[in-house]
Amino acid sequence: MYARVVAATAAAVLGTVTVLLSPTSDARAHEDRVPTVIAHRGASSYAPENTLPAIDKAAELGFSWVENDVQRTKDGELVVLHDDSLRRTTDVEDVFPGRAPWKVKDFTAAEIARLDAGSWFSPAYAGARVPTLRHYMRRVEHNHEKLLLEIKNPESYPGIEQQTLKLLGDEGWLDGRHLGRLVVQSFSADSVRAVHELRPAVTTAYLGTPAVARLPEFARFADLVNPSYGALTTDYVSAVHAVDGPHGRRLGVFAWTVDDAAAARGVAGYGVDGIISNKPDVVRAALDSD
Repeated sequence: MYARVVAATAAAVLGTVTVLLSPTSDARAHEDRVPTVIAHRGASSYAPENTLPAIDKAAELGFSWVENDVQRTKDGELVVLHDDSLRRTTDVEDVFPGRAPWKVKDFTAAEIARLDAGSWFSPAYAGARVPTLRHYMRRVEHNHEKLLLEIKNPESYPGIEQQTLKLLGDEGWLDGRHLGRLVVQSFSADSVRAVHELRPAVTTAYLGTPAVARLPEFARFADLVNPSYGALTTDYVSAVHAVDGPHGRRLGVFAWTVDDAAAARGVAGYGVDGIISNKPDVVRAALDSD
């Protein structure tokens, strides 16, 4: 019974996911496709990364897809932050000077909530906070955005995959209406596999560049392979596209992190399905000019 329900749910959302993972027409050449542009950590060249202002800025610029990073506090709260240390993007050294190296996992959610996560970027963002994943999801929903969620450093947070999926479910993001707006990714193949096994209907992505010979292995649990753009070639993208993923559709490719027009045009020419950028407006303008 569970398998039938999962299959039905997956089928219901594939129409939406197909917009990301396949061309609008099989007859179109890959160079004619326009990749989806994803705002990396929000519009992070224009507002402090992984904060609510950053995803608000992405929405203001007209981008529906945002990317974020999820980690866990000492007392078990999921928070949105890229580095495993709070040092670079908050004032933690001033607020807690004796607690180097200021690892996320060594601070409670209440302690992290005290930190300024905006002033490092610009005085205009003084007082911005490190959002909890719950608050972040509610803002994404409010903005009608879609989310590429990265589980960061899963080896430091045992069980974070199940916890993340539970929170997403509690917030309504695992129903048929939302599954087409969500991709969960990680640099850890084990983490991506765990997400797929726990919730097979969720679209998943592996961050990296597996050898072509290993692509069928990754295709058992990942719908996309998302490499650094510097590692890509047309042949590699074609090899990825030649393999079907766990939902019976060809694997997709999102390239990261592309911030200039020339690189954007080059990567689009490889036939990628998406481009992740700190400057999504620059990428969009480059693609629109072709």
